This record gives sequence, structure tokens and C-alpha cells, in this order.
Amino acid sequence: MAVALGEDRIVILTPEVTCDAENMASLSLSSHLNKSLRQQYLNLPQEGKCQVTYIWIDGTGEDVRAKTRTLDTEPKGLEEIPEWNFDGSSTYQSEGSNSDMYLKPVCMFRDPFTLDPNKLVLCEVFKYNRLPAETNHRNSCEKVMQKVEEHCIWFGMEQEYTLLGVDGHPFSWPAQGYPLPQGPYYCGVGANNAYGRDIVECHYKACLYAGVNIYGTNAEVMPSQWEYQVGPCEGIAMGDHLWVSRYLLHRVCEDFGVVATLDPKPMKGPWNGAGCHTNVSTKEMREEGGLEYIEKAIAKLEKRHKEHIAVYDPRGGKDNMRRLTGLYETSNIEHFSAGVANRGASIRIPRQVGQEKKGYFEDRRPASNCDPYVVTKAITCTCLLDSDEQASGSEVEINASSPEMES
Repeated sequence: MAVALGEDRIVILTPEVTCDAENMASLSLSSHLNKSLRQQYLNLPQEGKCQVTYIWIDGTGEDVRAKTRTLDTEPKGLEEIPEWNFDGSSTYQSEGSNSDMYLKPVCMFRDPFTLDPNKLVLCEVFKYNRLPAETNHRNSCEKVMQKVEEHCIWFGMEQEYTLLGVDGHPFSWPAQGYPLPQGPYYCGVGANNAYGRDIVECHYKACLYAGVNIYGTNAEVMPSQWEYQVGPCEGIAMGDHLWVSRYLLHRVCEDFGVVATLDPKPMKGPWNGAGCHTNVSTKEMREEGGLEYIEKAIAKLEKRHKEHIAVYDPRGGKDNMRRLTGLYETSNIEHFSAGVANRGASIRIPRQVGQEKKGYFEDRRPASNCDPYVVTKAITCTCLLDSDEQASGSEVEINASSPEMES
């Protein structure tokens, strides 16, 4: 805050006023609204009513949408939250002449923005004929997870993302030129190394309050790039929790006036890309001698490398083609590889797992903008349903259609 002395008055200059236009241009205008005034209204009693925000994946397969309605009482479970609908022609999911789409609640969380008793509810999207929408991959994923329930398959996904200004330029990067080369930023501390930590910490707390199974967070290799981990989650819960964590990330960034992009290679050149490394284990892998089952799973994944690459980003592998170059801690998209403690491999076996002969493996191929339902379904089908007996009969289906792949 600065003070300017006039002839007959003192003028208080806020940070917004003293900052030059060039530095402020990358933040959204709405982020400068009076947040304390907003809080005054959020503190008002709701007279027993409950706000429920319905969240769904739109026709891009990458972005989330949301809208809110009032219920007379706080719902105790999903059965107390009614189905709803929306205009699919405005979300790339239907034609205007037949635009109503159905929202079926599938997972409920606490709302960290409007607080208790209000709720967030993740929904599946169904078309007018009650068939799953093209980007509703949860429906088929859940069926697969039910088939392998006895294996108790666990997932943990490491969501990397990059903070941008609303102008698309990386947050806190010089307006002209580039920051210092990569090196001091990974798990970095200090204003010269960590850009946007306030956003990261608020998102972390929002996830904890909501009930998202967030495991941890850290600054990543590229400046303005961060990571958080969700899991371990069993079966279908992995996709549910990751999608809601993404919604929370975008909402927190909205309050701060910046943008979180999940683009797998937001900056060309000598900068790390962004992935969604997926850690996998079954009951057999976690028990004594589990390394044998891990190695068998990796052998199966090798045979279906191209099929997995095709579903590990929303564009049939085109996004990962920019990221998986064999450089900057990535494997080459054309070749499958595996190794202990090797971050340049397709599949990494953590050193501790190699020593203890049990645990989990990490699939480092999924892109940061992948659909977790598609990724977990593909891994499950290949590792648990693609047996020799089945391979000789009908092939296990791991493909997932997307607007890009259908065109």
C-alpha cells in the first residue's frame, strides 16, 4: 500500500493502483473484486436450505462444467439428490434441436467455496435416449472395475499442471524473454523459484475440506508448473476424485484470476512437459512376492503399448506426441521401456519396490489432460482381463472414443 500526499487530503493507493498495467494484465478483472464484501454474503444463514453444485465433463472430454440448485434439506446421500438436465448444445454434447442432456449424480463431496451444508456432486452425462454421452467414460469404466473387484486394484495419479495468466503466458514469467533454465524450481522455495504457491496451498485445503483423497503436492521442474497426487483410490473412485480435484483447481484459480492448464506441453523448447503418472497395484502385487505379478503386468502392457498411447490423451496420442520425446524425463512415444527408478522409462518400478519385491508400478505415459476413467480402465483391462485364454477369443476392448478420434 502506498500513501500520496495532496494539498488538502491523503490518498491511499491500493496495490492494484500502484502496479503498472503490463504486470496486472495477466490477471482476470474479476479477481480484483472485493472478496471481503463477498464473504459478508456467504456468511448469511440459509434457513435450512442446501446449495448443490452439479459437476460434469463436457463434450471436449477435458473441461468441466457446473451449475447449482437449491434443495430443501441437506442430502445425506446420493439417493436424496435428484437427476437434473442441461443444454447439451452449449457444451459440445448435442444438437440444438434435441439438446436436453441428463445429469445423474454419482459421487458427493463437501463444498469448500460456500461451506457446509452445501455440496458438490459429480455427475455422469446421459443423452436423451438414456445412453451414455460420448465423453461419459465413467459408465464403461465402472463395469470393468466391477469385474475385477476381487483384485482390489488401487490407483494413485500424479496430476501436473501449469499456471498461466489469462493472456496465456506462464504465470510470473518475464513479459519479455524467459526465466532462468530449469534446475532450481523442482520442490523449490523462495519467491525466485516458486510461482503461485498461494494457489497450490488453497487448492490443497479445498481438496481436504471437500473429501478428495489428496496425497500431497510439490513444485515441478518447469517454473509455474506444479503437481498434486490423488490416491490411493480403489477402482472407479480414482476417476471420481481426480475429476473433482480438477474442478476445485479451476475454481481456486478463478478466485486468484489465473488459469490452470493441463496441456501436456504448454511451452515449446527446453522445458518439461506435464503428465499424469499413474501408480498401480493389485492385492497380489502388494503381498509378499508381488514383484512377480508386477512383472507380468508390465509384459502385458508392453504388448499393447500403441493401444494405450491412443487413449492416454484426448486426441488419440497427438498431445503425448509433443511430450513423450525421450527428453525431459519422458520415454519415447514410439518405444516401450521399463526399469527400476528410471524416470525416462514408460513404466517405472520404484527402487523400494525392487528391493522389497512387492508394491506397485508407475505408468509414466498418461498425459496431464488424460481422462482418468479411460486410463484406469485401459490398465485394468490389459493387466487383469487380457489373459491368454481371453486373448485367444474375443479381444479385450480398451479404446475410448473422443470427438477428435471420431473426426
